[in-house]
Amino acid sequence: MPVEASVTVIVLNWNGKVLLEDCLSTLEKVEYNNYNVLVVDNGSTDDSVQYIESNFSAVDVLELDNNLGYAGGNNAGFKHVLLKYDPEIVVFLNNDTIVDAHFISALVKKLDNPDAGIAAPKIYYANKPERIWFNGADINLATGKIKHRNIREMDSARLVTMEMSDYATGCCLAIKSKIFSNINGFDEAFSMYAEDVDLSLRVKETGKEIFMAPGAKVWHKVSSSIGGEFSLKKLRRKFGGLLRIYVKHANLFEWLSILLLSPVLILINLLRLLVLKFHQSSSE
Repeated sequence: MPVEASVTVIVLNWNGKVLLEDCLSTLEKVEYNNYNVLVVDNGSTDDSVQYIESNFSAVDVLELDNNLGYAGGNNAGFKHVLLKYDPEIVVFLNNDTIVDAHFISALVKKLDNPDAGIAAPKIYYANKPERIWFNGADINLATGKIKHRNIREMDSARLVTMEMSDYATGCCLAIKSKIFSNINGFDEAFSMYAEDVDLSLRVKETGKEIFMAPGAKVWHKVSSSIGGEFSLKKLRRKFGGLLRIYVKHANLFEWLSILLLSPVLILINLLRLLVLKFHQSSSE
């Protein structure tokens, strides 16, 4: 029987005590022998660390004094596990998730492919367990499109998961440790959104691909830490992240194209803000 690749799951937490029970209890039930879990606590003030130590003694905790953000917190976690466990594969996982018992084995199997740098699971909405949130993604910098495939569609036997994705969402992705080290991890200049897109593009620049692992299933309590899927704060941060993606990765043609399309994109985003206001007012 082949030796299982060593895996560390890094769960980033900031004041997410109410989310940790579901996340960590499902991680405890994962059917994979050679793995461990690290929670990186990003300076929480809600007794998250004490809760973990009292209820999940097998979980390692890295307690940070300050909130280093998504990129900074995960990079700190990676440095910690590299010294302590030296895993072959690292899984970055949001704290607002629930995982299937076989999700690690399905991700590891995809990373057995020598062309793979990252493996991504199929992710569903936690409040609608058959509705897809992520089934791969497409990037087109010429049109400004960075989107999840099949988002909000109901899963079915007829729905196809493409073998490869243009990027893996930071909600959950598995990456070979050597690759993550070689590209210097997440870019900490990003502010919560688009770090995953940037990481994916840099992995692809090394000649490796992002493979989908539909057998790996995760359920996501969408945007729990930032106020919901239609959060205004989320839209602002997404715009800032997208701008930095263009600065780092867009070629001249893509820049010219997006500048020509920008009036249309601004109008679309204004309409999205109106939808946001409608959702907010109707829920009051």
